[in-house]
Amino acid sequence: MAVMIYLLWFRLARIPQVSPPQPLSPHTYHHHPPTSTTHQPSTPGHHHNDSPQNPPLHRPPLPFAPPTLLQTPTHAPNPNEALIKVTWTCSTPLDLHRAAGNLAIPSFPFHLGTAFAGTIVTLWLSPSLSSSSGLNINHELHETLKEGDRVFGFVSDGNPREAGFQTYVTVPVHKISKLPQGIVGWGLREAVTVPANLVTAFHCLSADLGIRLPWPKPRGFKGGEGKKVLVWGGGSSVGLYVIQVLKHWGYDHVIAVASGKHHGELRRLGARVCFDYRNSGVVGEIGRYLDREGGQGAGPRIPYFVDCIGSRDGTLKPLSKIAERGSKVAVMLPVIEVPAAEGRRPVFAADEKHVEGVVWQEGVEVMGVRTLNYEENGFYRDKLQPEIIPALLAQGAIQPNRTRIVEGATLLERAQNALQLLRDQVPSGERLVWKVSEDEQ
Repeated sequence: MAVMIYLLWFRLARIPQVSPPQPLSPHTYHHHPPTSTTHQPSTPGHHHNDSPQNPPLHRPPLPFAPPTLLQTPTHAPNPNEALIKVTWTCSTPLDLHRAAGNLAIPSFPFHLGTAFAGTIVTLWLSPSLSSSSGLNINHELHETLKEGDRVFGFVSDGNPREAGFQTYVTVPVHKISKLPQGIVGWGLREAVTVPANLVTAFHCLSADLGIRLPWPKPRGFKGGEGKKVLVWGGGSSVGLYVIQVLKHWGYDHVIAVASGKHHGELRRLGARVCFDYRNSGVVGEIGRYLDREGGQGAGPRIPYFVDCIGSRDGTLKPLSKIAERGSKVAVMLPVIEVPAAEGRRPVFAADEKHVEGVVWQEGVEVMGVRTLNYEENGFYRDKLQPEIIPALLAQGAIQPNRTRIVEGATLLERAQNALQLLRDQVPSGERLVWKVSEDEQ
C-alpha cells in the first residue's frame, strides 16, 4: 500500500485527494489524479489490490493546486530492481519550481521527490538480464546488497515507481547507494542529502565543464593543480559538494562566493579564498584578487565557473562581469528571473545562454546543468551511485550536508512546510529533510 504526495492541476478546479487514514507513500502531482487502489509491498510477480479507492474532494477553481496525498500502487521489483521502504526524503529548489511554477511538467498527475533514504524490502537481482537492459551491471558489487540494507539514492521525479516522496519506491539497482559501514555521527537522515546534489556536482564538472574526474582516482592525481574554479553559491548544497569533489581531485584554487557565515566551513572543505556575495562591491573585490594572483597564461584568469543558484540578478549578472573569453560557465537550471514568493509565481528564463539584461563577453561558453541527463554517461550511470558515492563517503572525502528537519503532523504537512521554507529562502548551508515512515529512525 502506498501514499504519494502530488501536485494536482485542473483548468477548472483544484481537486486534492482525501488523505488516507494511514499514509504510506507521499508523492507530488499536478493534475487530475486517476482513481487508484492501494497495493501492499509484494515480492516479484505478486500484487494486491484489496484496498478501497480514495475519493476526491472538490475545491473552488484556482490555477495551481498545492501538494496533496494519493494512494497509489506499490510496484513489485522487476529484474535488477529493489523495493525500498522510505524513511527520509529531502526537499529541493526543484520541488518548488515544479509546485509554484509548473516547471517542465509534461503531464499530470506529477510525482515529486528526487531523493530517498530507507531500507530494502525486496530485491531481485538477475545477471542474465543485465545485457538486454543496456546496463553494465557489476553483479559482484550489487550482490553485496541484501534485504534489510540501509540505502539511499537519486531518482527521477515524475516517475511513479521511483520518485522520492512516497513510502515505498521501486528503484533500479544502479540508482542505489548502500550506507557505508562503520560511519560515525550520521545515518540515513544525513545520507539523503547526498545523492541528488553530489550527482549534480559530478555531472556539472564533467559533462558541462569538461573537468577530468578519473575513477578510481590514480594515486597522486593532481589534474587541477593551479587551475582556478569559481563557485558562486558555495554555501548551497550543490556548492558544498562541488567544492569537496574539486578538492578530492586536486583542484587547489577554488574561489567560493557565499554568505560570510559559511566561509570557515568552505575553507575547511577545500576553498582557498572566499567572498561574500552580500557585499555590493564583491565583483570588484574578486577582480582585484585576480589582479594580484596573475593570469592563466594566454587563457582566462578563471577558466571554470559554477553557478549553483541560477539567478538572473543574483548570480548571472555579476558572473558576466568576471568571466572572460575562454571561460566556461555552468549554470544550475532553471535560470530564475523572478523568484517564487507568497502569492507570486516564479518566472524562468527560456534560454540560459540569452537572459535579458545579462551580457557575456565574446567567447564565454555558458551551459545549463541538466542533472537528470547524467545517465547519458554510461560510466556514471553504472558506477556513480552504487560504487563511487559510497566509496567517497566511506573514505571521508565527502561529508554530507547539515540537515534541518522539517516537522509536521502528517506527510502532507511536512511536504507543504518544506515548500514554504524554500519559498521563504530559509535554508542556508543546510538541507531540508523530513520523515516519510514514522516507524523507523
